[in-house]
Amino acid sequence: MLRHRKLIITCFIVAIVLVATIGVAPMVFSAILGPGVKTEGLSDSGASPATEEMDGTWEVVSGSGRNTSSLGYTFAEILPVDERVTSGSTQDIEGTVTIAGEKIQDGQVTVDVTDVSSDKQVRDENVRRKILETDTYPTAHLTLDGGEDVSHLPDDGTAATVTVSGKLTIKDATRPVTAELRALRDGDRVILSGDLPIKREDFNLEAPEFVAAKIAEEGEINIRLAFEKAGS
Repeated sequence: MLRHRKLIITCFIVAIVLVATIGVAPMVFSAILGPGVKTEGLSDSGASPATEEMDGTWEVVSGSGRNTSSLGYTFAEILPVDERVTSGSTQDIEGTVTIAGEKIQDGQVTVDVTDVSSDKQVRDENVRRKILETDTYPTAHLTLDGGEDVSHLPDDGTAATVTVSGKLTIKDATRPVTAELRALRDGDRVILSGDLPIKREDFNLEAPEFVAAKIAEEGEINIRLAFEKAGS
């Protein structure tokens, strides 16, 4: 009888602990994990007619407002009790694109991935040190193959699409990529934005064993770049 009573009490305590854990877990994960800082698409609100011809060499600039230059990642974090999408971004970007005959000739963009940040310092440290290994690979690179026709891009401050192909290098892996980007000629600037799907395994992005979450195998690189003509 005593043994039976102890068993009931033990089961009751275990049940209380489980209920408490299930109830508290979402709050704990919310404190550790968040939606991050995503690089959103370009905005054509209030855009001005183009004042520059397309031909020439264009340099990445800081941009302004909702069209600041930014590049980052978006992946799903898979939790024991939930799944949520999170992002990180950086504005530490350099690059150029050369256009001649209203066709892209070549282009290259370099990103300082040591500066990629979200809304959680713990996540950022894990992403930089354990996934991107920024001590060894501090930059990522996107090069354009060229040949894309940009003559169809409007000069009236409205956006259109352009498909570009090139190579993406993250860590020690380089892979061919193709992306459909939105393009906007706004005054003396050109803005490009879009999302580039990637698989972690293609770039040796091994996820550490987080206590709170695992990272989805597939995600995307988020791109928003403002350009101005060199020397203008």
